[in-house]
Amino acid sequence: MSSYGTFEEDTVSSGEISDAPETQPMKNEVTESSESGSIQLKKEIKLHNGVAIIVGIIIGSGIFVSPTGVLKESGSVGLSLLIWGLCGMLCMMGALCYAELGTAIPKSGGDYAYISEAYGPVPAFLFLWVALLIVMPTGNAITALTFAKYILQPMFPLGCEIPKSAVSIVAILCISFLTFINCSQVKWAMRIQDIFTFAKLFALGVIIISGAVRIANGHTENLQAPFEGSTLDFGHIALAFYSGLFSYSGWNYLNFVTEELQDPYKNLPRAIYISLPLVTVVYVLTNVAYFTVLSVPEVLTTEAVAVTFGVRILGVMAWTMPFFVACSTFGGVNGGIFASSRLFFVGARQGHLPDCLAMINIKNITPLPSLIFVGLLSCLMCTTSDVYSLINYTSFIESSFIALSVSALLFLRYKQPNLKRPIKVNLIFPIVFLLICVFLIILPLYSSPMETGIGVVITLTGIPVYFLLIWPKRKPSCIENTIVYFTHSTQKLLRCVGETHKRTD
Repeated sequence: MSSYGTFEEDTVSSGEISDAPETQPMKNEVTESSESGSIQLKKEIKLHNGVAIIVGIIIGSGIFVSPTGVLKESGSVGLSLLIWGLCGMLCMMGALCYAELGTAIPKSGGDYAYISEAYGPVPAFLFLWVALLIVMPTGNAITALTFAKYILQPMFPLGCEIPKSAVSIVAILCISFLTFINCSQVKWAMRIQDIFTFAKLFALGVIIISGAVRIANGHTENLQAPFEGSTLDFGHIALAFYSGLFSYSGWNYLNFVTEELQDPYKNLPRAIYISLPLVTVVYVLTNVAYFTVLSVPEVLTTEAVAVTFGVRILGVMAWTMPFFVACSTFGGVNGGIFASSRLFFVGARQGHLPDCLAMINIKNITPLPSLIFVGLLSCLMCTTSDVYSLINYTSFIESSFIALSVSALLFLRYKQPNLKRPIKVNLIFPIVFLLICVFLIILPLYSSPMETGIGVVITLTGIPVYFLLIWPKRKPSCIENTIVYFTHSTQKLLRCVGETHKRTD
């Protein structure tokens, strides 16, 4: 889809946007190279922002609310803690593979860019299709609904059910506000990400320190004989790993915004080196702290583990735990909106989505149409009661595309041996991680074949869409005219242009 490219060249070269009187006050805000006619997203993400994106998206509400999947399937405290640590190590292994991919292919879009580079446009479009239909908007919606539930909880008497309509409205307001922030300034979005990542780490720090004090005072009864009751069933151990790895999901989201990361060759791997070990240590120590207060049956049955922990330990300050759960999810929504908008921006830039989604607001230098698009989809998901069931269909598909991305590393090592690779991991890492991904792909075929089948069908619906709407070079004039009209209208309404680079003429 190239309809916006012609319009964009005409407007920039003729000065209708860049030289118009009303846009003169913005001149210094565009980019460092705006005087040369260049409009592109700025490199505003620093190392600490990158760490905040990874940590903020990985640590959502799960560790506060229901870190029970690993414990339930492993059968004992000791084995569950071991699996939490091993899952962190495995995700670190995968993140190192993505560090090589991200520095060898320094493009935003993450998996989409790597799959496209190795295997071509069709598999890349299928990844984009699933992300568009379900993964990104559903993930944002579920996190926002969790935020709404915990922010509203203190306003209702204990045991009183919060109206679903109220939860949906607050979730939509949350998404709308954060979409506005992301549309306004990248620095504002990063500031929110930094603040709320610190807040969730602070809350977990309180839990960990409280647990350490309990251990020092001799409250270790739930940690005695830690491996007693451990399951020897391979299937249950596999499901425990599956639950643990799901709790670490989001470790690859910084790769979606590589082009906006300052000095990505250094800061991308550094952010990974800092974030994954930090999250792993925090997860393990938080679970240890829970067991200093709660028994195994209590952890398995309580509705919100951190809230129950707070009631027993923090006394009059117990209200802070629901507040911190809300903070954690608020930061997660912000990171999700920021990263997913860049995926759709890159997809549109490659011609796989409408051209208008690849445009940049000339004042704020943000992908305004893409952000609004993500926000609307996420808000729409907040209105359906099926949003939680939708996410079940995607775990299998996400594992499949992560496996495809890691296999791209191996494929490119063979296909493009001379490709510049600032980071080059030992081949044992992608091979082991790929085998684990294959295992995670096969497991749901036996444990939940219905959900897996629906996920596959949703993915395959992208094939006719690609060959009917994306692949043809020439489309019916009615479709072309509609695309051009919609693109131009978006440009005028949102004051956006397509990404341009420094002219050499």
